[in-house]
Amino acid sequence: MTAVRPETTALPASDTSFPTGFVWGAATAAYQVEGAATEDGRTPSIWDTFSHTPGKVRNGDTGDIAADHYHRFRDDVALMKELGLKAYRFSISWPRVQPTGRGPAVERGLDFYRRLTDALLEAGITPVATLYHWDLPQELEDAGGWPHRDTAHRFADYATLAARALGDRVGMWTTLNEPWCSAFLGYGSGVHAPGRTDPAATLRAAHHLNLGHGEAVGALRAALPSSAQVSITLNLHQVRPLTDSPEDAEAARRIDAVGNRIFTGPLLDGAYPEDLLRDTAHVVDWDELVRAGDLAEISRPLDVLGVNYYAPTVVSLPADGAASTRNDGHGASDHSPWTGSEQVAFHLANDDLTAMNWSIDPSGLHTLLTEMSARHPGLPLMVTENGAAFDDYVSPEGRVEDPQRIAYLHSHLDAVRRAIADGADVRGYFLWSLLDNFEWSYGYSKRFGAVYVDYPTQRRIPKASARWYAEVIRNNALPA
Repeated sequence: MTAVRPETTALPASDTSFPTGFVWGAATAAYQVEGAATEDGRTPSIWDTFSHTPGKVRNGDTGDIAADHYHRFRDDVALMKELGLKAYRFSISWPRVQPTGRGPAVERGLDFYRRLTDALLEAGITPVATLYHWDLPQELEDAGGWPHRDTAHRFADYATLAARALGDRVGMWTTLNEPWCSAFLGYGSGVHAPGRTDPAATLRAAHHLNLGHGEAVGALRAALPSSAQVSITLNLHQVRPLTDSPEDAEAARRIDAVGNRIFTGPLLDGAYPEDLLRDTAHVVDWDELVRAGDLAEISRPLDVLGVNYYAPTVVSLPADGAASTRNDGHGASDHSPWTGSEQVAFHLANDDLTAMNWSIDPSGLHTLLTEMSARHPGLPLMVTENGAAFDDYVSPEGRVEDPQRIAYLHSHLDAVRRAIADGADVRGYFLWSLLDNFEWSYGYSKRFGAVYVDYPTQRRIPKASARWYAEVIRNNALPA
């Protein structure tokens, strides 16, 4: 078993290289790539239910087949090896391992991950496992979902099952991927599964995701060798006020509280921020929600913090304080995900956009990494997701040229390199994503992959950006 624990070296500011031991990887998520939705004992997750509900996902797409990674993983691992990846970040499907969210594991489900990790190790690629990338067993949602405290306890039990089965193969574990999305898009705006729109449920879900993380950290530590590393991945919002007005500064404070510090506060500082509690006191009774011992559980020490970044979050506060049209980059809904701060307006940082209509601004990644490293010295960081969707197509010659993605990756990797030169302790970078895949409520209409997937045939075609990324990995440096 190999843990991702590189020894890094300082960088000269003018260099284009990365530290010795820097981890180069790519990432996927189970529901987005695996398919095999009903095979080997797997039962529906909230995303199966959501995607099969008319009107919830573009074009009526579902993850039933996705990129068929469940059956084609050996070919995909061969592609990873060809590209020179040093690590592969994948998620484990909870309903594949523990179909009801309770009780013993299904060995057929675990066997898939045993085969996958064995193939990775044989190829010299370090497996990095995420326990939860949004696929809650539907039976647990029917019992209350993340707003229900018992779900946190069930998550810890599931963590134990996964760690006991794979702990001899996997040396780095992530508890949750982007709990903000699970809570605020799943229970607030309803644009993600399970599609609920209840502000109180949103905040209760956020706390129980935090609690589930803390209990899972304890479960992992108990089941894994001492050399294993445990982390969480957050999609931290790099929040900027639109202007230097006091009103826009207040908007930024509010979004930073409900977008970032609702997680970093209890996880890293052992307390929810007082301003967050004030902003949301009319929505939920925090004294009732947060019980004795919860914060100690949530703030268990981490070995690494995963950071996901795509675009900055630019905000303002309308003069009349009224709710306004939102362009927050998280999908259209009549319900705001920003519980307690629904009146804040969102703006594009610039007009250089990806196919997701997200602004391309690598300076936000540099700022995020340097500020997080300064606030939490001694906590190593990993960029666990970064990438862009563009309107890729196969040329008559059978190639996929994606110069926009290459430019995006070059500028963002340079932002990572500059952050390291400026003192940020960044240990690795995982490209999102290895494969084109099911992009949640957008279905198959958005392509983030370094590898093009022709969905009718499941043919894989490495894009030009994949070859470019392979050269970066081989040289451990950006092109001069």
